[in-house]
Amino acid sequence: MMSINSDSMLDHAPSSPLRLRPQAALKIDKSERTRVAILNAALDFIWSRPFRDMTVRSLMTATGVGRSAFYQYFTDRHDLMQTMLRIVQKEIFEGVSPWLVGVGDPVVLLHQTLGGLVRICYERGPFIRAISDASRTDKRFEEDWRQFLEGFDEAGFARIEADQRQGLIPDFDARPVVFALNRLNAYTIIEAFGQHPRREPEPVWEALARIWVSTLYGAEWLGKESSSLIRK
Repeated sequence: MMSINSDSMLDHAPSSPLRLRPQAALKIDKSERTRVAILNAALDFIWSRPFRDMTVRSLMTATGVGRSAFYQYFTDRHDLMQTMLRIVQKEIFEGVSPWLVGVGDPVVLLHQTLGGLVRICYERGPFIRAISDASRTDKRFEEDWRQFLEGFDEAGFARIEADQRQGLIPDFDARPVVFALNRLNAYTIIEAFGQHPRREPEPVWEALARIWVSTLYGAEWLGKESSSLIRK
């Protein structure tokens, strides 16, 4: 199993669902272990079944803890999913940081960022699909999903404008372009990795890189890649 410790630091294992665990070096009290167990039960559930089928009873049965314990940590299923969404959002932002905040050749950095995005979302695809699916029928999840995507919109918009000021990207209205590119990312990732069997990650990365690089920097830069972008 892939693991996240209580500080949301990730270990990676291929073809495994997202799991959480306290760091072995830390002394975590029983309360925190129960909270982590509930999050793990939810992640395991979503890995194989749709969110609409999830109940508090099913989660607590999996943890072996009484149902009432759930409400010591989360007000409802929405609160639980918000917690997991924040964990995933933090890890994605860390994975895509090379292009967003890095210094150097922007095309190489963009390839690295898209490689990181695909690698992380390959591992978390079912959870991302669960949030997206829930957003269609629940106003609270709709707002969570909108804010999740807008965070990446703002970061991408800032990077494009910075490169435009340096003459690296043509002068166009960056906001609708980054909106379109990020929604393309979300749709592609959900369709590729949100259910079993998942598609191979490298062709997805190559497709996204081709679209992003050609749109922002021009088709002549398509062959410029960074090695070891995706680790299966």
